[in-house]
Amino acid sequence: MKAKFQIYKSTERNYYFFRLIDESAEIILRSEAYTTISACKNGVEAVKINSIYRSKYDSKMATNGKHYFNLKASNGQVIGTSKLYLSMTVRDKRIDLVQRIAESADLEDLSD
Repeated sequence: MKAKFQIYKSTERNYYFFRLIDESAEIILRSEAYTTISACKNGVEAVKINSIYRSKYDSKMATNGKHYFNLKASNGQVIGTSKLYLSMTVRDKRIDLVQRIAESADLEDLSD
């Protein structure tokens, strides 16, 4: 399987989200909620543009001691958040992975 972005719509409200899925089908990045599909697609494009720059990643530690990262746009806004990882090493490897795959990942729209 090739890495891809999936756009989907929440069932409770009319919000759109995207997720980046790697070659092994692991979700490695999720978006915030968007009110329109066009804004969500713009979010995907922002990830593709910003993902290649290591300076756009903000490495964090959650209150439970697990590690995650945010990917930020040029304006500093968070455009994607990872899941929680047990170690900084795994988190950093996932950042490396996003840097490698996001720019060329396909887009799949599941929002219909």
